[in-house]
Amino acid sequence: MTLMHDKTAPRLRPGAALVALWLAAAAVQAAPDALAPGGRWSAYTAGRAATPPMGWSSWNAFGTDIDEAKILGSAQRIVDSGLAASGYRYINIDDGWALRRQQPDGRLVIRPDRFPSSTGGGASSFRPFTDKLHAMGLKAGIYSDLGRNTCSQAYSGDDTDLPKGSVLEREVGLYGHVDQDIALFFSDWGFDFIKVDGCGLRAYGADSPKVRSGQYRALAPVLDLQSVSRSNIPAVQAEFTEINRALQRSNPDGDYLLSLCVWGAADVRAWGKNYGNISRTSDDITPAWARMLTNFDSALRRELYAHPGSWNDPDMLYIGKGDFDAGHLVEARSHFALWAMLNAPLMIGADLRTMAQPLMDIVGNDDIIALNQDPAGNQATLAYDADDLQILVKQLASGQKAVVIFNRGLTPMEADLTAEQLKLRKDAPVTLTDLWSKEKTSFTNETKVRVAPRETRIFRVEGTRALAQGLYLSELPGSVNPAVDGVVRPQADPSIFRSSAGWSGTKGAGERPMYAGWGGARADSTPYGQTLRIAGKTYGAGIGVLANSRLEVRNQGYRRVSAEVGVDDSAQDRAHGVTFMIYGDGKLLATSKPQRWGQAAQTLSADVTGVKLIELVARGAAAVNEQLPVSWGEAALLSR
Repeated sequence: MTLMHDKTAPRLRPGAALVALWLAAAAVQAAPDALAPGGRWSAYTAGRAATPPMGWSSWNAFGTDIDEAKILGSAQRIVDSGLAASGYRYINIDDGWALRRQQPDGRLVIRPDRFPSSTGGGASSFRPFTDKLHAMGLKAGIYSDLGRNTCSQAYSGDDTDLPKGSVLEREVGLYGHVDQDIALFFSDWGFDFIKVDGCGLRAYGADSPKVRSGQYRALAPVLDLQSVSRSNIPAVQAEFTEINRALQRSNPDGDYLLSLCVWGAADVRAWGKNYGNISRTSDDITPAWARMLTNFDSALRRELYAHPGSWNDPDMLYIGKGDFDAGHLVEARSHFALWAMLNAPLMIGADLRTMAQPLMDIVGNDDIIALNQDPAGNQATLAYDADDLQILVKQLASGQKAVVIFNRGLTPMEADLTAEQLKLRKDAPVTLTDLWSKEKTSFTNETKVRVAPRETRIFRVEGTRALAQGLYLSELPGSVNPAVDGVVRPQADPSIFRSSAGWSGTKGAGERPMYAGWGGARADSTPYGQTLRIAGKTYGAGIGVLANSRLEVRNQGYRRVSAEVGVDDSAQDRAHGVTFMIYGDGKLLATSKPQRWGQAAQTLSADVTGVKLIELVARGAAAVNEQLPVSWGEAALLSR
């Protein structure tokens, strides 16, 4: 694949992006190796993100109006308050730090009026600044963009904090300077984290007013937030491939983090997990309840696309402003608890120098932080899903579970919580520890939990597993990677809450479904949200996916894998057959007979003693794969 930074390589016209997407999808579908067992875990493991990163970012508090005192002041509060000891370590500078790109050598220059420590000793340098953070026991993060220019340059109505100089001097993004800038950030300046935005590949087309006015050079868009079919996915992936190569060269010890910020566009749901440590699933959050719901929903059903090393990112915490300020503690607690259960990065966005103590207590709740930082890395899965109330369950490394009951609406709810939803035995006691009040309660079979409007009740759970000799794969999303999920036509997700609190307000026609991700692999659900069912038999546990898919499963000492396999009853395609296969470390262990719609499930199992990587393959011949969902019913790893 030709990298975009090769100036001799033609860039696709926006109208050609659709053709490129279809050709790429067809190539993946037709490639004989796509479903062949690789015998290796293919999701991202570079960098240092065994658990979701925690820290603070400047953007929500200050936008581009940043300076050294504000950032170091927030860093000091993190240390003094004990938040650093709780895991908040990354102090990230967002957009607004760059003054210009020096000509002709292309070296970036820092705004000296905002970062006075950068001016000592000759060339502009962040090294004195990062040295201060490192001496405090913290890590330092920096911001850039995939294109020539940044998001603020595209969308800010005020150029006060924007780069200055000629057109070329104001091109402070990575485009054409990847190796130079990454080496500068990490080797020379000592940063540990980089957030890479995507506005430079989205907002600088020839028809952009700022391009037409001569402020910036045109760069043909290859990202379209509203439509995945108008994005050039291979071109965006090539950018991140080049960035990763540069990161590895500049960080031989592997101590870095890469944040992908393309807002759920370009079908990043399917591939972001292979290219970086955290991947944005939505457009920017705002301090409004409705917008928080939008961002939450954008990551909620992507539980199989997040693992230790690479996490879903519904954007920074907005605790401290608007609907999440000190006058809205119920909402602030919900925001924090939900992000913890999603295994989202916990990046505080408030001005910590003035943040009220009750809010500090929320983000400092060590019991809830422990759920986010649990080493098993299992994002919570939906056990109950309705428009006004949801129940999410997370399997923890200790064998315990966590559960949240989330009231999205404006009226109190009396929720039923059952042992079955928790995949625990109905006839054994279940103990709940409330992680806000620390109160303990017990029940058998089921209990009622009162949930106030906008409240999220969060508990650590102890009980007896329903599956005595193992765990269902749907309980272990952190160990299951959809290497190929069968989706050949990425589609916008209609299940995401559409808020009126986005950046455009209520101008235009409203927010339409946009975040690609509809139809991918799901835990305890078909790809399109139905209950798993094969020939009339319903499965409360299992993995739903499309035919022509391959799931990688990390095995940690289990001896057997087992599932009931078949074409799901929700399939529209009732003619084509699907063959299910189990591989262990690249070797075929078990194969089903071809399965068609309406046929009873087959039990497929294999001895995986000593096997490190299990691969589950569903191979079919359907031309339109969206019509052929398949189910791995009751798929489980068993100790015997």
